[in-house]
Amino acid sequence: MNEQMMEEPESTQWEGDYIVVRQRGTWEYVGRPRGIRAAVILAVDEGEILLVEQFRVPLGKPCLELPAGLVGDEDSGDEDVLEAAARELEEETGYRAEEMESLGEFFSSPGMMSESFTLVRAHGLTQIGEGGGVGSEDITVHRVPLGRVEDFVAAARARGVAIDVRVMSLLMADWID
Repeated sequence: MNEQMMEEPESTQWEGDYIVVRQRGTWEYVGRPRGIRAAVILAVDEGEILLVEQFRVPLGKPCLELPAGLVGDEDSGDEDVLEAAARELEEETGYRAEEMESLGEFFSSPGMMSESFTLVRAHGLTQIGEGGGVGSEDITVHRVPLGRVEDFVAAARARGVAIDVRVMSLLMADWID
C-alpha cells in the first residue's frame, strides 16, 4: 500500500501564505509552502529552561511551549536553521546564545502534517532584552527551574493554558542537563 500510495499524484487543495492543504489519493494533509520549516529551541541555562506562553488562534487560548519559529518564512526557504533559531530565541525570549547546536529533525504530527522541525540546543545564554516576540505576538517568557517544570506545567494547565506536546519531553528527560 505504501508504494502504491506514493505513486498517486499529489494535488494542492488550498494554499495560503504559511500552510498548504494537499491530497495524495484519499489522504489529506497539511504542509508548508516554499520550503518553510520550523526550529524549536531547547534553551537551558544555570539549571533553568526558557519556556514561552502565547495565545494560539487554533486552540482559542494561550499555549505553553518551547521557543520556536519558522525557518525560511520571509525568504525563499534558504535560511539557515541555526541562524533562524538564534533569531527566534532573541525575538521571543530576549536571550542570545553563544552557540546553537542541532539535535536533529523531528515530525510532530506525521499522520496529518508533512512539516518537520529541527530541535536546536542553545548554549551560553545572555539576556539582551525583554523578548515578547515581534508585532502582535505578545509572548510571555518563563524561566523555570528544571526541577520545577512538572509543577509549573500543572499550574499552567490549572490556569487553562494548553501545553505543547514538546513540553512533555521535559517531564520525562534526564538528558537536558
